[in-house]
Amino acid sequence: MRWTIIMTAWLLALPVWAADLPAELAGIQQRWAEIRYQLPEQDQEKAFEALATEAEAFVERYPDRAEPLIWQGIVLSTWAGAKGGLGALGLVKRARVSLEAALELDASALEGSAYTSLGSLYYQVPGWPLGFGDDDKARGYLQKALAINPDGIDANYFFGDYLIDQGEPERARAYLQKVMMAPGRPGREVADIGRKREAEGLLSNL
Repeated sequence: MRWTIIMTAWLLALPVWAADLPAELAGIQQRWAEIRYQLPEQDQEKAFEALATEAEAFVERYPDRAEPLIWQGIVLSTWAGAKGGLGALGLVKRARVSLEAALELDASALEGSAYTSLGSLYYQVPGWPLGFGDDDKARGYLQKALAINPDGIDANYFFGDYLIDQGEPERARAYLQKVMMAPGRPGREVADIGRKREAEGLLSNL
């Protein structure tokens, strides 16, 4: 009888625990956007380091969900960008592990964001012998992201940026223009404004 009561209480508590995931995810997304687009560059490295600790705890609370792993990968990779230099390579390798783990759990989670983030890593990270960069893998991942979310602001932005990197500016223009026209995402206003400004900057350089 006592065991039945304990199990019933645990099962009743489970939906409440699971329901916290969207709120925790939104909190990390919002903090990431604030650091990335509103904090002075000299303060971003330490802020992303602190957020990476939060993301790690988020992953530990939801070990069977892809969304925390995706955002752990995003936080680690942007922390690496803020850190720069050879010291960033360890962070991007950790980011890749998180994103690959997310793909194994649910490749379509967050509209294919693991593909987008992995693709962006592969064309921005140096190639062998320093890093794992690979332009062909980058193209493949970014195209998979676009297949899942053809109108997505991030999927189009990173493919446009990739095409510029590959010397295809006219093809890039079409994807960057889609970024400018992409609908806003509820709760992601700071990130959307920041990403569109980045796209606008790339377009003006074209």
